[in-house]
Amino acid sequence: MNKNLIRRSALVAVAGAASLVLAACGSSDETSTGSSPSGASSASASQSGHSAADIAFAKGMIPHHRQAVKMADLAPSRAGSAEVKKLADEIKKAQDPEIKTLSGWLTTWGEQVPAEGAMDHSVHGAGSGMMTPEEMDKLKASSGKAFDTAFMKMMIKHHEGAVAMAKTEKADGSFPEAKTMADAIITSQTAEIARMNDLLGKN
Repeated sequence: MNKNLIRRSALVAVAGAASLVLAACGSSDETSTGSSPSGASSASASQSGHSAADIAFAKGMIPHHRQAVKMADLAPSRAGSAEVKKLADEIKKAQDPEIKTLSGWLTTWGEQVPAEGAMDHSVHGAGSGMMTPEEMDKLKASSGKAFDTAFMKMMIKHHEGAVAMAKTEKADGSFPEAKTMADAIITSQTAEIARMNDLLGKN
């Protein structure tokens, strides 16, 4: 009788241990299968993980890019060189999507997207590379080789301003996607500056 009791107690103990193991497995399974909700929360955390520097970068780069796109829009009807037309087209294709992305970030962050034609003068001081209305009028009034030269000289200055803003974002920003965009701007626009300097040297 005692042996039976001992055996039964042992079985209960084994069953209890087995249920504990199963419970542990269950909780680990829930953790692994629950990775998407926790992933979602970390994604939303990264969405809000921005700083004042990220906001300044987005608010400054949107009007900056818009002006570059307006300059590029003049090239098809005014440029004399096929290289300048091609360059302007590439600038527009690169910067239009970035404007949309930057605007999306600001909206997500509950910030105001700069209105069309608006310019943040706190961002666009000396060295920003933004053209004055007079410079834009002068560019619009030119054509052929004169346009090509003016366009490239202005766009070099414009790109240098964007590269400086992007370097500030890389140094001071917190939002990973903004820092990635800043890195891409530095790489692409530095290459375009070299290309325009080369074309100007050939003129």
